[in-house]
Amino acid sequence: MSKIVALLPAFNEEVAVGSIILRTKQYVDKVIVIDDGSSDNTSQVAELAGAEVIKHHRNMGKGAALKTGFDLAKDADVIITIDSDAQHNPDEIPLLVAPIIDGKADIVNGSRYIAGADENTPSYRRVGQKILDKATNISSGLDITDTQSGFRAFSAKTLPYFRFKESGFGVESEMLVDAAQAGLEIVEVEIGVRYDVDGSTKNPVSHGVKVLIKIIRDIELKKPLYYFTVPGLIIVLIGAALTIFFIREYVLGISINMGPTIIAVMLTLLGTFMMFTGIILDSMGRMLSQYR
Repeated sequence: MSKIVALLPAFNEEVAVGSIILRTKQYVDKVIVIDDGSSDNTSQVAELAGAEVIKHHRNMGKGAALKTGFDLAKDADVIITIDSDAQHNPDEIPLLVAPIIDGKADIVNGSRYIAGADENTPSYRRVGQKILDKATNISSGLDITDTQSGFRAFSAKTLPYFRFKESGFGVESEMLVDAAQAGLEIVEVEIGVRYDVDGSTKNPVSHGVKVLIKIIRDIELKKPLYYFTVPGLIIVLIGAALTIFFIREYVLGISINMGPTIIAVMLTLLGTFMMFTGIILDSMGRMLSQYR
C-alpha cells in the first residue's frame, strides 16, 4: 500500500476549497492545504473539510506554497498537486497515480491537450499556452503537451531534485526542467478542466509574460545555443543580406546612404559575436557537467 498525499495551494478560495478537499479525500490518505496568505476564510473552511492546513502570513506565490507542501509531505510515497479553485476533477486522481504505483513513471503530468486543442480553453489562453509550452520544452528538452498544468503526481524519489527557486506560477515550468535534468521518467495522462469556475486573481496576460521571462532566463543559462547562437545566426543573415544589397547598389553606381550600410555591417558583427558567445557558453557548460 502506498501513502498518497494531496497538496492544495490556495489563495482566497473559500468558495471552492471545501468541496475539492472532500472529493480529494476519497482517493488519498491526507490532504494538505497551503493557505498562501488568504484574506478570506480559506483556512477555516479547509480545516472544517478535514484538511491539514499550513498558513503563510503573506501571499508568497504558488511556488513558495508548493515548496512548503512538499516539505510537509516527505513521508508520502506519492504526492498529488491539484488546484483548489475546482478547475480540476479529483475523480481523475487514480489516473495520475496509476503509472507511479505501477513503476512506469516518476512524474505524471495531467494534460488538457494530449488529444489536441481543448474546445473549452479560451483562445487567448491557448495562444499563450502554446508559447509557454514551446519555451519550456526548449529549456527542458522535453516534449510535454501541457507544461503549465497544476494537476500532477510525483513519486517520493523526485523530491530532492526540485529547486523551488521560482516562487510564483513559473514553478510549473521550473519543476519540469528540474525533472528533465535529473533524468526522471515523465508521462502524461489526459485530464479535463473547467473554466467556468476560474477564480484566478492573476491577469492571464501579465501572468503569462512573467512566466515566459522566467523561462527565457532559464534558457539563457541552460541552453545558450538557443538563447545566443540561434538569434545571432538570424541577425547575421539579416545583416549579411543588407550588406550584400548595399554593396550591389554601390557596384552598380547607385548612390547609397552610409548610415544603413554601417548598421548592416554592425548587425553582421553583432550576430557573429552572439553566435560565438552561445557556442563558447555551451562548450563550457558541457565541460563543467563532465566534472560534476
